[in-house]
Amino acid sequence: MFSKQDGYYVNRHSCFLLQYHLVLVTKYRYPVICGQLETVLRNYTEAYFKDRDLTIQAFECMPDHIHILFDAKPNLNLAEFVNAFKSASSRNIRKQFSEELKPYYWKPYFWSLSYFIGTVSDRTSTAVKEYIKNQKNE
Repeated sequence: MFSKQDGYYVNRHSCFLLQYHLVLVTKYRYPVICGQLETVLRNYTEAYFKDRDLTIQAFECMPDHIHILFDAKPNLNLAEFVNAFKSASSRNIRKQFSEELKPYYWKPYFWSLSYFIGTVSDRTSTAVKEYIKNQKNE
């Protein structure tokens, strides 16, 4: 069990703050994240991260990509986590919105194979949060 003290996660043997900025892009950058699909994706993402005890600091959907700033634990395997999230969220979205996505994807795609993930420090997290929050304004 971890508690948060002075901005850091602490348990009996460690003190850490691991923050990551994740960007996922839709396959072929099709602008399909809108309307009800955006709401479902947002709710699914928040529940998925919460179930894995990961804290989302900032989250924004754009028509062809999403940004997530989140806190993680030291034992999280990032590559496995990102690929598992992409697979699970893609299955969920494709199941619920198969008709809406049919004009864009003829195979079971939703996310591009590639993604961006970068580390964020306690000094830069405020700037990254603002960047994510202002995505729709640009």
